[in-house]
Amino acid sequence: MAHASGLDFLCFREARSLDIPALRHLIESSVRGLQAADYSPEQIAGAIGPVFGVDTQLIADRTYYVVESPSAGLVGCGGWSKRKTLFGSDQASVREDAFLDPAVDAAKIRAFFIHPDWARMGIGTRILDACEASARDAGFRRFEMGATLTGEKLYRTRGYVAVQRIEVSLPNGATLPVIRMCKDADW
Repeated sequence: MAHASGLDFLCFREARSLDIPALRHLIESSVRGLQAADYSPEQIAGAIGPVFGVDTQLIADRTYYVVESPSAGLVGCGGWSKRKTLFGSDQASVREDAFLDPAVDAAKIRAFFIHPDWARMGIGTRILDACEASARDAGFRRFEMGATLTGEKLYRTRGYVAVQRIEVSLPNGATLPVIRMCKDADW
């Protein structure tokens, strides 16, 4: 799909509750289209919903962002959290909704998904820059995430370092490798 050069025609904004149906569609399209090279069909099927899904707490906390095209609708999303949950959706079996202490804890970079037709155009980087800036403004000095194998490449180029491999058990019996990555805030 051809797009105008640059991203100036796209709308970058906070996600709203009204976006949830479109976010569900975007997330599933992103996972099925972009992660098939890194995860098996069984892993993808088991992860859509509990791991790859909407986390409404991020929307309520006003730390989740969407990128919208006038013609295509939502083409990207991602956010950060001031809560302990590292990854997962509302359907995740383990959640830690307690607040983080910016003086000692790392802000959690969360739930990045880009529509396959809009991949590798700088949308993820734009969202990541906004998340890091907002978390820094909230007093956080470090960032942490549970990156997918697909996303690891972007985050590594942005200064994140892999520190742990996590095997997430999925409801269908499969496991999903996720990489815990960290980065110190650039001042």
